[in-house]
Amino acid sequence: MLAPDQLPVVVIGAGPIGLAAAAHLVERGLDTLVLEAGPVAGHAVREWAHVRLFSTWGELIDPAAEKLLAPTGWVRPDASAYPTGGDWAERYLQPLADILGDQVRYGATVTGVARAGRDRVVDSGRDEQPFTVHLRSADGREERIAARAVVDASGTWSVPSPMGADGLPALGEKTAADRVSYRVPDLDDPAVRARYAGRRTAVVGSGASAFTALALLADLAKEEGGGTHAVWVLRRGIGAHTYGGGEADQLPARGALGLRAKAAVEAGHASAVTGFRTEAVERAADDRLVLVAQDGRRLDPVDEVIVLTGLRPDLSFLAELRLGLDERLQAPTALAPLIDPNVHSCGTVYPHGVNELSHPEQGVYLVGMKSYGRAPTFLAMTGYEQVRSVAAALAGDQEAAERVELTLPETGVCGGAGLFDEPDNPEQSDGGCCAAPATLQIGTGNPGTASGGC
Repeated sequence: MLAPDQLPVVVIGAGPIGLAAAAHLVERGLDTLVLEAGPVAGHAVREWAHVRLFSTWGELIDPAAEKLLAPTGWVRPDASAYPTGGDWAERYLQPLADILGDQVRYGATVTGVARAGRDRVVDSGRDEQPFTVHLRSADGREERIAARAVVDASGTWSVPSPMGADGLPALGEKTAADRVSYRVPDLDDPAVRARYAGRRTAVVGSGASAFTALALLADLAKEEGGGTHAVWVLRRGIGAHTYGGGEADQLPARGALGLRAKAAVEAGHASAVTGFRTEAVERAADDRLVLVAQDGRRLDPVDEVIVLTGLRPDLSFLAELRLGLDERLQAPTALAPLIDPNVHSCGTVYPHGVNELSHPEQGVYLVGMKSYGRAPTFLAMTGYEQVRSVAAALAGDQEAAERVELTLPETGVCGGAGLFDEPDNPEQSDGGCCAAPATLQIGTGNPGTASGGC
């Protein structure tokens, strides 16, 4: 068997952060292998190809990736334009994966990661052993790959959170699966459009995805006439910050999205139900669905339900590794306090790197959306900085790994998920969420003292 330092770094996932990780690792001269479960790069991103991002191209292209792309004649998109998920995949992710060539394997589903010859209980010789990555190919064949380190950028797309307010599926949610969706609908698809046109649809959730669904259903109501209506189901009340940062949001497209959702409610295309924590889904006599709250309230029947209550990480294939995860967010222990929505009602995200992403099991890193566990405040540029730092650490450049600098826009996300009983955080001022963005250096001090924090 090869010595660990002669083995590749295995990156799980050929999405935006996984491919950026590969670009940084290649730039550092490290042997790299990206394992992607789907048949193409950005497979998960393509599943929301119709959704327009609220970040511009200038915020969605990793610097190391751009260095790989530039010599090929790749044309950089207009930095000020807002791509859809499909644009991001076709014009950036796939070209980047194509440059990496054989370093990206498709149809490779990771089913387990462990230390070679050691389960999570065994101490003896553990740190000297390479990782063994178990995978299943598209044709069902099983394989084992030895790795010096593992960077898990598999995201959270595959595990949407359920409708139940206790984090578990509501009673009857699974049996109503034919009427329940966990994705923003693509109303340009005739079959999807027919599913919601002229129907009454419950939208469960309070974030950007819910805003998007409400805005799309409002547009459908305008185009199709009567009968199309959305019922917005909120676990908290409605206050000044319910719709996000609005015109004060330093990601303008995200602020505009919240204003579109607000307009949908004010125009009567959507009605809001507040303080509603779903406990059960029942079938009405006409086969429509009735949502029942923990306090006994029952909504009028709906034809469809769109559940957009967040995403969560799949940790099952990492069960034999010694991970240090926060008991609430399922994020790395050192990162969790920086992104905890129970504390950071503005959704403030501080830049961070290898120190915050490390685990008791040395050489394994959760990056990108997966590193945030259940926290909703992830931005692509945060992930790009994560993997730059991780790649530097794996290359032995600790100084560069700890010199993590990043300028983040104000998130515009107020009233963290942990504050669902309150319409607004009483400590918020009328001026909006956070102060102007600041460039922070991580690993050298308390981020809470930096200029521009919430």
